[in-house]
Amino acid sequence: MSTNEIVSESESKMKKAVEFLQDELKAVRTGRASTGPVENLKVDYYGTPTPLKQMATLATPQVDTIVIKPFDPGSLKDIEKAIKNSDLSIAPILDGKIIRLNIPSLSEERRKQLVGQAKQMGEQAKVSIRNIRRDTNKQLEKQQKNKLITEDELDKDKKQVDDITKECVDRVDLLVKNKSDEIMLD
Repeated sequence: MSTNEIVSESESKMKKAVEFLQDELKAVRTGRASTGPVENLKVDYYGTPTPLKQMATLATPQVDTIVIKPFDPGSLKDIEKAIKNSDLSIAPILDGKIIRLNIPSLSEERRKQLVGQAKQMGEQAKVSIRNIRRDTNKQLEKQQKNKLITEDELDKDKKQVDDITKECVDRVDLLVKNKSDEIMLD
């Protein structure tokens, strides 16, 4: 594998770690209603755990309400059961062919807990990114040790990996800061 491929592969892995964090942060609740916490909620649909977003239209018509409209009205009870069994701590309200979830406002203490949770997720993403950098640098050093690249090429490639790492870590910091601000603002 060439050094360009090694660096490119590590960049791809780092960007996936950032994307994963982005998806994880969507599930962290804010004071404003968001479909994020329920999108990937698994519903037992004909014996198959299915993400809610594949079974229903999700909307937030008001700042404190999530509306779930199943594509199959027969799955209403299954969705209600999944919500009750989840860790959301929100009682679903059946309203004809839709389910309403009233989102209570967050206390200051709960907001701080959620900010801490977001920061912890960010730290996990950074650790993952740094591990990718470490593994990549080991691969590059092995290439140099096997005389496949010169020491100058090794230094150049390591610098490129460090630049990519810094860019991804900065992106993680920005995502966590934005989520923290969103939690504290509402």
